[in-house]
Amino acid sequence: MIDLRPVGYVIGLLVAALGATMVVPMAVDMVAHNGHWPVFLETGVIVSLTGGLIALACANGVVERISIQQTFLLTTGVWVMLPVFGALPFVLGATEASLTDAMFEAMSGLTTTGSTVFVGLDALPRGLLLWRSMLQWFGGIGVIVVAMVFLPELRVGGMQIFRSEAFDTMGKILPRAAEIAAQISWIYVVLTFVCFLTYLGLGMPSFEAINHALTTLSTGGFSTTDRSFGAFQGAPEYAASVFMILASLPFVRYIQLIAGSAQPLWHDPQVRGYLKVIVLVTAVLTVFQTILLDRANEEAFREALFNVTSIISGTGYASVDYQLWGSFAMVVFFLIGLVGGCAGSTCCSVKIFRYQILFSAISAQVLRIHSPHGVFGPRYDGRKVDDDVLNSVMAFLVLFVVSLGALAVLLAMTGLDMVTALSGAATAIGNIGPGLGPIIGPAGNFAPINDLAKWLLILGMLVGRLELMAVYVLFTAMFWRN
Repeated sequence: MIDLRPVGYVIGLLVAALGATMVVPMAVDMVAHNGHWPVFLETGVIVSLTGGLIALACANGVVERISIQQTFLLTTGVWVMLPVFGALPFVLGATEASLTDAMFEAMSGLTTTGSTVFVGLDALPRGLLLWRSMLQWFGGIGVIVVAMVFLPELRVGGMQIFRSEAFDTMGKILPRAAEIAAQISWIYVVLTFVCFLTYLGLGMPSFEAINHALTTLSTGGFSTTDRSFGAFQGAPEYAASVFMILASLPFVRYIQLIAGSAQPLWHDPQVRGYLKVIVLVTAVLTVFQTILLDRANEEAFREALFNVTSIISGTGYASVDYQLWGSFAMVVFFLIGLVGGCAGSTCCSVKIFRYQILFSAISAQVLRIHSPHGVFGPRYDGRKVDDDVLNSVMAFLVLFVVSLGALAVLLAMTGLDMVTALSGAATAIGNIGPGLGPIIGPAGNFAPINDLAKWLLILGMLVGRLELMAVYVLFTAMFWRN
């Protein structure tokens, strides 16, 4: 039988830490004199005590080495339990949200999806707005740790190809996770602070600047206004584009860069491929707007760059309703949302490296057909791709498409139209943010959809954030037998 105590101990500590951070929005509400600070005091005490008791009850099972089964349970358990406790301020606070809406918002926050069910954001207490942003910021750094430590170890979706770059973690998940988290945390904090200062220098009010800095570096996309980034058009869009790209790059490259080695960053095929896609799509949409929509060159370029970067990185900000650009633009935005950024970043969706391996495998197969006696194989970054990596990537891509289709069908069965169902499934599993259509498009939100659809989307966000297989494996009999 699997010993759950090491899993419970770590989850308990993280829950207690989450409760302790509620003192920050509590202090913000106290300074604002809006009378909402007791909500965070109450929920902070409840969450911290509960997490502490869980950790205390499981403390006698702490070990340095944990099994593969325990690692899978820990990875999924953290992303299930933290949204549950993170949702409490939404239930007890000014939103007085239902359990469904509160859980949707918290899951969207911690998975850095950015979809929201709240309207009237401008009128919400500052503490709640900051809490939404903090959830995304916590989720962003958590995603990096999972991508660098857990997923390569668990051989999920081809991530084992990065195991050597993400340090040796074999058999020592917990101590190495703490060590890597410490290394990337200060990089994450510094980038967030620089982003905040940049927004501030460009005229954004201080409260809006800190919130958007938190949700930009986490590629989360929550905003303090219903207009999203449309309230800050102009120079802030260029700044946001830069920081969204920085957050989309592998954080292990920043560690190497600081250590004095810039070559890995400049020669990383993920980075080069990701930037090429952004440049290409931005150029196409800029020309499209300039010629067919008769828009000014600078405005067309700025809106294309910002919204392309926002969607491909999974941030989910929207500065304009790009659905008004026509069906061609809608299809483009749908497709790039399924691309994603680099592995080891705060980004989501399929990830650029999987497409690179896929195209390399297709190219090798074409060469084999053309030259049957030749020896050809898929390569990545100049190295031959091992069969287990290739099989893992192919399995992930197939499972992603199947999951996307299944979720879209289930959403359609709840009464949603096909555009809403399909784009909703994509935005949940890809952790993108806005969908398409009149309801959940960039000018709308997820508040009007029914509760059953929201719970399906909550499940989609969880599964997508953890790269599908880390969750699906828990539902196999073999996992529990072994």
